[in-house]
Amino acid sequence: MRRRYARANFDWLYARAAMLELRNVSHVYPDGTRAIDGVSLSVQRGIYGLLGPNGAGKSTLMRAIAGLQVPTRGEIHFDEIDILAEPQRLRRRLGYLPQDFGVYPRISAYEMLEHITILKGIVSAKDRRATVERLLDQVNLWPARDQLLTSFSGGMRQRFGIAQALVGNPDLIIVDEPTAGLDPEQRNRFLNLLAEIGENVIVLLSTHIVEDVSHLCSRMAVLSEGRIRLEGAPGELIRETKGRIWMKVIDRSELDEARARYDLISTRLLAGRTIVQILSDDHPGNGFIPADGGLEAVYFSTLAPQTRQIETE
Repeated sequence: MRRRYARANFDWLYARAAMLELRNVSHVYPDGTRAIDGVSLSVQRGIYGLLGPNGAGKSTLMRAIAGLQVPTRGEIHFDEIDILAEPQRLRRRLGYLPQDFGVYPRISAYEMLEHITILKGIVSAKDRRATVERLLDQVNLWPARDQLLTSFSGGMRQRFGIAQALVGNPDLIIVDEPTAGLDPEQRNRFLNLLAEIGENVIVLLSTHIVEDVSHLCSRMAVLSEGRIRLEGAPGELIRETKGRIWMKVIDRSELDEARARYDLISTRLLAGRTIVQILSDDHPGNGFIPADGGLEAVYFSTLAPQTRQIETE
């Protein structure tokens, strides 16, 4: 009889005092596109959020950290491993869930995960079986073990992606846009799973969804146009904007005037009218009221200078 493992129990992921260091990492593609521009970060155990819009360079940076792409310049170290010089050493300690996680069309979840354990160097059939059973159970996919992966829903496929990323007890896990396309229930389950994992290892979470970072991450950075624009603990960054975010409901016809007059950071529609948020150290008057923008306000205020530059070019 198969041994039962407690669901969502990640005690087998042992904690190391691991440190990921990036120093002045840049990457320019052959067509001249500068995807990463002088990125420097220090990441310790826990979930670290890399937040940025699509096209910010997040996936390029994740591939470079995973040793799958050599940047134009810079250094990346994980503990004593020079990732750019010895990517094969990193792979023994790395779990990676890319943005586009492809699967073989005609293979079951059990067979695919067993195949991955072989690729990870688990030689013993007994050890492979124990690993596959434990992981499928922990991501709540044991009942679907014999289903073809192509029949999985988006949420099931992402949970399988985490299972394959955990093969071999990695202490650096990279997940690139893991909740994009998931419905709210699937997304919540997936984030809870990441929270469990992140208690013991470094998890790099790349996303454009602000809520994912605010719910999970002990530290974060905002990446835009390949550069780190802001870095710190979400709570501290939110406190720094307290008393500086203001909102007002206006007609859409007033939007251009508001954009020209104020430091506009975001707009959204509500019942046919427009809610604008602005950044101001002093009360702007003119009907504006204080807004509790949270991390979303931090994010939009950080991106606003680049957005305005694009609009004026």
